[in-house]
Amino acid sequence: MSAATLSALAAGRAIAGYALRESLRRRILGVVGALTALFLVLFALGAHFAFEDSGRVGSELSTDGSGFADYRGATLLGLAMFATLFLGAVLATFLTLGVVRGDAEVGLLQSLLVRPVSRRTILVARLAAATMIGSAYVAGVFAISIGITALFGGYTPDNPIAVTLLLVLAVIAITAISLLASVFLSGTAQGITVLMIYGSGLTAGLLGQIGDALRAETLVNISRVTSWGLPFEALYQQALYMMSADRSAISKAVLGLGPFGGAVHSGPALYPFVVAYLIAMIAFAAFAFERRDI
Repeated sequence: MSAATLSALAAGRAIAGYALRESLRRRILGVVGALTALFLVLFALGAHFAFEDSGRVGSELSTDGSGFADYRGATLLGLAMFATLFLGAVLATFLTLGVVRGDAEVGLLQSLLVRPVSRRTILVARLAAATMIGSAYVAGVFAISIGITALFGGYTPDNPIAVTLLLVLAVIAITAISLLASVFLSGTAQGITVLMIYGSGLTAGLLGQIGDALRAETLVNISRVTSWGLPFEALYQQALYMMSADRSAISKAVLGLGPFGGAVHSGPALYPFVVAYLIAMIAFAAFAFERRDI
């Protein structure tokens, strides 16, 4: 590697480390950790009581009650997936809050730009730091949720690793969107905008469910286009689908009616599309950042 490349990598690591320390200083991780612990405790209690009488009630539906236990497991883990993605989206938004315009307004960005560090390096380093934290958070919380349903009800999803990776990729997409918004918007406006975009994705999923129930093809098509335009929703729907790909019809039906967007099989084209989408978002953010007056 050339000296310039090594210098850029070193600068990127330093900036990423600064971003991690800044999140600790602002107590972002502490607050999110406390709220997450509360969620997991409540989820564990809910799973315990939900599975407690699965055998008794399920015996009315099948000989061994396994179908009803599957029904409860799919319901609980589908809700856990929704909550995990929501919490991950909030964390990603706050980790990238004001990283460009916000830092420029308070004078933090200028102190970095006077050094031999390119704007692109700063942007990519901040994205890398937020991505690492958000990805580890989502993977950890969902893994614990799987462990809770396995412990209390013996229910484990199909393709748990693939489902977790899809959730991680969804949070990375939200992080990239938030980073792009930080180039143009101040901190408060950025946070509101990103969370509204996230809500729009959820609404698109709900619209698709309504269209499917009413056999309204136009609504389904609008939902599909919007979900791909905001691909964290398409990834979430694909994760729900893969979680029950080999399950009984009742589990598939439950996850097909998941909160704010049911299970939808998007096909193999989704993955290269999301990669291209992320590259385009980061490239556009870097392009806009390099042309801003700081």
